[in-house]
Amino acid sequence: MQTTDFLSTVSLLHGLDSTELARFAELTRERQYPKGSVILFEDDPGDSLFIVKSGRVKVVLVGEDGREVILGMLGVGEHFGELSLIDGKPRSAHVIAVDDSELIILRREDFRRRVEESPPLAWSLMSALSKRLRRADEQIGGLVLLDVHGRIARLIVDSANAAGTIEKKLTHQMIAQMIGASRETVSRAMRDFQDGGLITVQRRQITLADRPALERMAHLRV
Repeated sequence: MQTTDFLSTVSLLHGLDSTELARFAELTRERQYPKGSVILFEDDPGDSLFIVKSGRVKVVLVGEDGREVILGMLGVGEHFGELSLIDGKPRSAHVIAVDDSELIILRREDFRRRVEESPPLAWSLMSALSKRLRRADEQIGGLVLLDVHGRIARLIVDSANAAGTIEKKLTHQMIAQMIGASRETVSRAMRDFQDGGLITVQRRQITLADRPALERMAHLRV
């Protein structure tokens, strides 16, 4: 897929016409990262916006003891680095390639100039930041108010597509790092979900068998 065609599928750039997208694409470069490689370190200069063209990346905080807390998993069409583009401050977390990944990169100066020239892009950026803030609020609320089963239920419901299948591979270790629990605790909870008929797991692919029950457990608005 040509860069311009791909950019037309990115939510951050919705509202831009084909001419604007072509101009945007001219300012980008692409780079490949092998699985497990560090794309950004916490406290790196915030000088670029990144868009995932293929693969998956994780945004993580690493404690002094080496323990990872996953703040988010990003797939094709999703982006990161926009906060540093706005405030000019260093990166707030590490970003690591979960799979072999290809990223589109745009320099801070070029992105800011395009935002200043394009009201639709400015509105899309504000919408993206609003979604991120809401997601952060939900994560904090889940950690405070939900038990482990509730936090896992919320995560897998949020990760499932309309058909109830989680297309992005989620290991028990990943889930543990995303909800602030041990892998052993997550494994026990996932067995409870399977035994209770809430999910099915085949070849490590998770499918929601009883979405309404999971939503009630997660205290989601339905």
